[in-house]
Amino acid sequence: MDAAIFIALGIMPALVIVGGLHDLLTMKIPNWISLALVMLFFPAALLAGLSPAALAIHVGVGLAALFAGMGMFALRWIGGGDAKLMAATCLWLGLSGSGMFLLWTGVVGGAFCLFLMMARQHLQMVTPFAPGWVTRLLEPKGDIPYGVAIAIGALLAFPGADLMQAFALTQ
Repeated sequence: MDAAIFIALGIMPALVIVGGLHDLLTMKIPNWISLALVMLFFPAALLAGLSPAALAIHVGVGLAALFAGMGMFALRWIGGGDAKLMAATCLWLGLSGSGMFLLWTGVVGGAFCLFLMMARQHLQMVTPFAPGWVTRLLEPKGDIPYGVAIAIGALLAFPGADLMQAFALTQ
């Protein structure tokens, strides 16, 4: 595999992992992660040989995800960083990968929320000895770092995305 293609294929997984971990540790997803995903998508798409029509579909899916995320943010269902990371990820996944991404994100997010609810109920005795991020995570009515679910959903959906298929066809 050509080095440039290998690097391009690793951009999205690496950045969503950083976003998920950052959200887990700080309850925030920095804007630079979503911005880097958006900016680096276009060279990766050109390298993969996506047609202008396919590129437009990816942009449309990303914009639709951004508007949906803005609505969920307005309803206080997710944070602003989650909405931006979701939109940038949908840009990379396009129409073929975004459905599985949303499905996996929902399943993983639901399981993660249930796990946190149980942990918050049963593990309060460890918070005095835990690092600050664990204490914050175990706060009884604390926020859920949904970037973790977004990252895992993206990683599970990425192999089936048309961008990956386009890279495979260039080989």
